[in-house]
Amino acid sequence: MTDFKQAITENPVALVEFYASWCPHCHRMMPVVDELKELLDQRIPVFQYDIDQNKASASEANVESIPTFIIYKNGQPVWRHSGEMTGDMLLGKVDYYSKE
Repeated sequence: MTDFKQAITENPVALVEFYASWCPHCHRMMPVVDELKELLDQRIPVFQYDIDQNKASASEANVESIPTFIIYKNGQPVWRHSGEMTGDMLLGKVDYYSKE
């Protein structure tokens, strides 16, 4: 797994999801995130971090609820959303910030 700091600084745009294995909302988002990864086809990397195994990174990203999605551009957070959302909405946000 790619280190959080490395993930957000080595990629011009990156989508990060913080989740937990015990979270029902996170489980419902897993197929959505998997589909998004396929649609993005390595164009924009998607990183997933379990908050129980990545407490320092979750704290650094100010994650207070899960799932939390954050789009980083040049190492800086430019968009975030906590909770479930549609794949189309998430893809739209990634597309928007990757073209800005």
